[in-house]
Amino acid sequence: MNDFNGKTIIITGGGGGIGGATARRFAALGGKVAVFDRDLAAAERTVAEIAAAGGTARAYACDITDRPAVEAAVAGVEADLGPIDVLVNNAGWDVFKPFLKTDPEDWRRLIEINLVGALHMHHVVLPLMVARKAGRVVNIASDAARVGSSGEAVYAACKGGLVALSKTLAREHARDGITFNVVCPGPTQTALFEDYKKGAGNAEKLTEAFRRSIPLGRIGEPEDLPGAITFFASDAAAYVTGQVLSVSGGLSMVG
Repeated sequence: MNDFNGKTIIITGGGGGIGGATARRFAALGGKVAVFDRDLAAAERTVAEIAAAGGTARAYACDITDRPAVEAAVAGVEADLGPIDVLVNNAGWDVFKPFLKTDPEDWRRLIEINLVGALHMHHVVLPLMVARKAGRVVNIASDAARVGSSGEAVYAACKGGLVALSKTLAREHARDGITFNVVCPGPTQTALFEDYKKGAGNAEKLTEAFRRSIPLGRIGEPEDLPGAITFFASDAAAYVTGQVLSVSGGLSMVG
């Protein structure tokens, strides 16, 4: 059922850990993958890995906070790879600070990348899916959105907003044949997590605290996420919409 032969998939933040792993998985399942990243070199590395494995992918330099850049990149995908079947909003950024030590500039950047960027992607891609009466959207939020996380107040607020957005759009576009679901990673070994630990001031202590708190006994790896993401994007999940799934080793167990 997880067969993406001939389907076109956009993945934002595709040059990073989770985005790269997800891009490789979709390509291995036959998809044509558009790797979006503000760092074109990072996107091209992911594309090179996919090509070396015999897959199909193209890199696009795209700052999702820049609406004209999003419009140009999406148009490029449709011209290069064909109609967009799946959108994975994965790009994100975080800073580890107690809320009272943050400032409006921190808020602005967090909101622009984690929420406004995703709004741009939805607003540009959705009309194309509506016109075709088909599509899958998978939004990558965070367990911080579900249970809170000290030192990540604004990030958690943005990811909570992404969960609410997904549920609302799932209702608005159900009759258009488009599904919206959310995957919430827990602590995962990515560059973002490394930056998060540095902000905490004692990276080793924080890593060990997370490890001990996770029932499965380890920090997540990027390769732990694509299974859930590709499921929501597949025909196997055709009757699933507006749902939120944590992939966190049991760190959070939300009913």
